[in-house]
Order: sequence, then C-alpha cells, then structure tokens
Amino acid sequence: MHHSEFLEQINQYYPISKETEAALLSICTEEIYHKNDLLLESGNPARYYYFIQSGLIGYYTVDEQGSTIYKIFFEENSFVASTAAIIKNKPSDFNIIALEDCSVIQYPVKAYRELLEKYHDLALFHLYYLEKNWVVKKEPLEVSLKFETAKQRYLSLLENKSLYNRLKQQHIASYLGITPTQLSRIKKEIKG
Repeated sequence: MHHSEFLEQINQYYPISKETEAALLSICTEEIYHKNDLLLESGNPARYYYFIQSGLIGYYTVDEQGSTIYKIFFEENSFVASTAAIIKNKPSDFNIIALEDCSVIQYPVKAYRELLEKYHDLALFHLYYLEKNWVVKKEPLEVSLKFETAKQRYLSLLENKSLYNRLKQQHIASYLGITPTQLSRIKKEIKG
C-alpha cells in the first residue's frame, strides 16, 4: 500500500508517532472505485473514512424534484467521509461518488474511532483536521451561498483551475445551484 502521502497529509495537521502510524495503517485497505461507483449511498450508514490517492470524488444529495445538488468536490490528498452521519450515528443524507476512477485508502469508522480514544496524537490530528476543514474552510462557502451571485461563485470556482477542468458542466451548474442553461449564459457574459 502506498501510504506516504496519506501519512504526510495527517502529519501536516498534527504529527503522529510511529506507534500510532502502525496502528492506523493496520486498519487501512487500498480500494479502487471506478467512475460513477458510489462509495456511500444516501440512506446508508457511513462505514468508512476515505483518503483519495488519485481521482475525483463528489459529495451530493438529491432534492424533492430529483435534481442532483453537489455540495463539494474532493481531489487527490483529501480526506472524505459523511462526517455528520458519523457524528450523529445516523444514515447519510449524502451520496459520495467517484467522478473519475479513484484509488483510495479506506478505514472503518468503528475501528478508527477506537484508535482516536487510544492515541492522543491521532485524536489531535482529527480535531485539527475538523477545525480547519469543517469550520474555517467551510465558513466562507456558507457565506458565499447566502450573499454571492452564481456568477461570483462561478468566478471563484474558476480560480481553482485543476478542479474546474476536471468537472463536467452539469456538476458545476449543480454545485452553483443553477441550470446548465444559466451556466452557459454566465460563461458567455464573462467571455463577452
């Protein structure tokens, strides 16, 4: 298993000991998901945490009209999970889907949470990760959804070229909360 990037990402948040690394790696498996495979289907319990080694993953829900609404996208070296479902111990409201063929390291929720109780350094990694990604990073996104226009949000997404170039237009429109036709108008207006 190629785990150097996985451990490097963890250590960026909080350095963990060799003992903790060994315990964590002992519960990890490397899995391949093909494009359009669901890692987690809405309505099911979240059984795993994932670390993306390669590929692109989308996190979405479906509204009452049957429209897909993407909340966020994850690229390489990202940690992915239905965190709210795990914390609440309830089925997930979201689907996690491979938008490209993906190689992931996955580790079971139950075993990982047991390690969090046993290894203080792993618990600190988890805490710092949640603070940075679910509080600090998420706050501007929530504000932008309330106050920015779809065009402003599109321009922000465009700044992340590597992600933007990997997404289909339907994914971008869904993420922005607009139709593909509205997205075409925005793109035309910007080029205009």
